[in-house]
Amino acid sequence: MTHLIRPMLFLMTLLLASCGEGPDNGKSASSVAGGDAGATRYDEPHRPQFHFTPSEAWMNDPNGMFYLEGEYHLSYQYYPDSTVWGPMHWGHAVSTDLLHWEEQPIALYPDSLGYIFSGSAVVDELNTSGFGNGEDPPVVAVFTYHDPQGEQAGADDFQYQGIAYSTDKGRTWTKYPGNPVLRNDTGVRDFRDPKVFWHRETERWVMVLAVYDRVMLYGSPDLKNWEYLSEFGIKGDTRLWECPDLFRLRQPGSRESKWVLLVSIQQEGPAGGTGTSYFVGDFDGTTFAADPASQKWLDYGADNYAFVTWDNAPVGWGNRLGIGWMSNWQYAQEVPTQAWRSAMTVPRVLSLVEDAGGYVISSVPVPAVTGLRGQEVALPVRIGDSLQATGDFSPSQCDLSLLVDLENTTATAFGCTLSNPEGDRLVIRFDREQDRMTVDRTRSGPRGFSEAFFKGPHSAPVDMGQESLDLRILLDVASVEVFADRGKANLTDIFFPESPYSALVLWAEGGELVLFDGSVYPMESIWEPRP
Repeated sequence: MTHLIRPMLFLMTLLLASCGEGPDNGKSASSVAGGDAGATRYDEPHRPQFHFTPSEAWMNDPNGMFYLEGEYHLSYQYYPDSTVWGPMHWGHAVSTDLLHWEEQPIALYPDSLGYIFSGSAVVDELNTSGFGNGEDPPVVAVFTYHDPQGEQAGADDFQYQGIAYSTDKGRTWTKYPGNPVLRNDTGVRDFRDPKVFWHRETERWVMVLAVYDRVMLYGSPDLKNWEYLSEFGIKGDTRLWECPDLFRLRQPGSRESKWVLLVSIQQEGPAGGTGTSYFVGDFDGTTFAADPASQKWLDYGADNYAFVTWDNAPVGWGNRLGIGWMSNWQYAQEVPTQAWRSAMTVPRVLSLVEDAGGYVISSVPVPAVTGLRGQEVALPVRIGDSLQATGDFSPSQCDLSLLVDLENTTATAFGCTLSNPEGDRLVIRFDREQDRMTVDRTRSGPRGFSEAFFKGPHSAPVDMGQESLDLRILLDVASVEVFADRGKANLTDIFFPESPYSALVLWAEGGELVLFDGSVYPMESIWEPRP
């Protein structure tokens, strides 16, 4: 969790010492502006229609994600008093289908130990923590306390780990009176974002923690007492690591598994600024082992950061369910939305696939996203110079699905362009000679709010030497998510046109684009109609 603290925020710490955790001392996530959730129409300019956004105020990293008794819980870094970063709380939303979210009261408030930075939550089925009530398993949140007064004083131990627990399925939380449970004795200022999981072979909890340019692993029998296990990093790396995650994925075609370490990198991502990376390796309960030179990118766009996964999610053995923050610290606090800032990606299913003798992650939308589709609009299977797609759908809110016949396609490049009457345009290009896909948002909308935002284009490697290439492109008012080659190459970008894109043109250069199949689907909104 990034701490872009402005000097004025230190003045707020005097107020934070008196912050409580009940409704009398804070605001629920749906009552920020003096009204309730019904006051938000969810149809403001740039408001996504099938991605989660808070009704109002600032949001960044996804946190504290778990599944229990039919409900998916999503917490997130939240500042209820502004649309820019501030003293961090945990906002909270619940869904039964990963699409339609109901905002809950704020889960965790800052207190005398500090702001509530990023972390995770686990369902303690065995009640190892002793927090259970004998009926339902306790849910335990593990998070970073960030002490702004310690930071201002120049200390190097102002970040440390705390826990809270819930005995009512995540509806209310009690902070552990023995906090912090893991103090910072490393001498490193950046000591945060704990992701915790139960390791069944060693029968203990394992925490993976970002410590500046590496991760450190800790073990615990009860979530309260932690011991150092090991660390993993890249020798000589100077980039800031954040929001780690460590989990198993099944090896294709076998019952064996590999371990994946997700790490978000705060600078020098593939599209500039922040990005989410991963390593594929092995974990023996104490040490994660992987080739440090094998770091890969989960997403090549500018806007998929802090991607982490759900605990206890029912996605089948060997897969994993996760979500990312759809923004970038280069411009997140400057994008031209008014009532709220930031959205999440669509939830995605992660799995391992073989590629060039090794393993890479395939990341695809959860199947529930398909349930938002309306009536199919079929596309011609042969496209020459250009074709404007027409039918009962909005180009700014649709699901474009293409299966490209690469053997019979003669075009050297193909793609699609979205545009509006004001001249804004977004170009998605697939270059067969370069084996790359590109999203160009440099002319996607009015400039002025951020110079970094309009740098680009952003590109990702794609194997164009196959017989076919499957493409899925989700367009949602102010975002595009491209899933190529069975999810092996992803690219997520946000954009802010002056008015919604109203034209979708498919095109081919230097020949003809041939499809096995092509369709556009209108996408339903996840928000209930407001009066």
